[in-house]
Amino acid sequence: MTDQPLLLVEDTPSLQLVYQAVLKTAGHTVRCADNAAEGLSTFKTMKPPVVLLDLMLPDRDGLDLMREFLAIRPDAHVIVITANGSINKAVAAMRAGAHEFLVKPFDEQRLLSAVGNALAAAGRNGGTPPATGTRPPGEFIGQSEPMRQVYDKIRSVARSMATVFITGESGTGKELCAQAVHDLSNRAQGPFVPLNCGAIPSELLESEVFGHVKGSFTGAITDKPGAAATADGGTLFLDEICELDLNLQTKLLRFLQTSTIQPVGAARLRKVNVRIICATNRDPVQEVRRGRFREDLFYRLHVVPIRMPPLRERGADVIALAEAALDRFAREEGRKFNALDTEVKDLLLHLTWPGNVRQLLNVVRHAVVLNDGPTVTRAMLPMELHHELDNAATVTDTAATPKVTLDGLIGRTLAEVERLVIEETITRHGGSVPKAARVLDVSPSTLYRKIDIWKAGG
Repeated sequence: MTDQPLLLVEDTPSLQLVYQAVLKTAGHTVRCADNAAEGLSTFKTMKPPVVLLDLMLPDRDGLDLMREFLAIRPDAHVIVITANGSINKAVAAMRAGAHEFLVKPFDEQRLLSAVGNALAAAGRNGGTPPATGTRPPGEFIGQSEPMRQVYDKIRSVARSMATVFITGESGTGKELCAQAVHDLSNRAQGPFVPLNCGAIPSELLESEVFGHVKGSFTGAITDKPGAAATADGGTLFLDEICELDLNLQTKLLRFLQTSTIQPVGAARLRKVNVRIICATNRDPVQEVRRGRFREDLFYRLHVVPIRMPPLRERGADVIALAEAALDRFAREEGRKFNALDTEVKDLLLHLTWPGNVRQLLNVVRHAVVLNDGPTVTRAMLPMELHHELDNAATVTDTAATPKVTLDGLIGRTLAEVERLVIEETITRHGGSVPKAARVLDVSPSTLYRKIDIWKAGG
């Protein structure tokens, strides 16, 4: 199956024999080492593309050995093996460059899947990667290198209990990533409960997360379980985690440490079994430095980070995404579209997509709803896309910095000026309220409340 042998470093003879037998039966050639010294010597000789490394070795720390492997061959894909009580060490190995980790005991299929994914990523399997390594997990579309790295990380971390911290601009698919981790985990049959911390007023967040009992505050007319209790046995996804106020961050940290919750107004604690996945479109390190996010909570949550790349970094994925969206929306709307014009494809590839995948989907739906097929042409696209491309070309040609002007603002009330600035900022960021909030340095919930007031005619 592979033209280069794998290296297995395992000091327990019985396990070494089992792993070797499984791999050989699957068609792999395996070289074995009983300890770190032998493993390092063998690695230097054969420089294998994939290594299976037990982190608990008798003569040396496995993490240090892995670092030396990667110093010799940076493109080696190391699968670390650890026991249940050493998951923190496996997480440290992931941060240090490990490709994946396996927690004992694991079954035969899990071992083969991990090796197959590693060989596919290493490009050493004769061009025939296993299906699990080529098909994007969940509902993802695209095969760009940045997304392949995301897929590999999702598959690696899914079956562990490690907390996943997803970062990325608004519209890049952070919730899709969280859902994919859940769906590939041992908790897939349990609930997946998403909660957008930026869309809920701060005074209601504690109740939304931990629940409340009847009569605990004005409006609490019945008991409410809260997101953490609802996710018991499954996964709790906290989107826009950096929007939590500091008081609630303290309670979340206590929840992570004790796995217990106390609903608002309740006298007793309740034990829950929940895996946490969180996400933010901000830079969490900067939020810690500015005192807006607790450092101890950050390190508790930031175990396995996954960065979702913006659409502008994904190359030809934009075409694959647009074509998939065109097929879906055409069926939903009863249209006859089946292709994108060459000029449209070129345009899509050259746009910066501030709203990322969400913006692209809106553009395709706009074309489908207002036109009919069989081909999407440039004239069918929203005018703002043409303007964005023209403006980008103008800036490139002139290298000029736009001047700030007060034209159109003088004579208006302060409330009118505020509304104009907020609405224009949201528009310039692809309709993303969280991204606009970051630019304006306010909480997204503040903007949501203002938008609700404006809609109500206030």
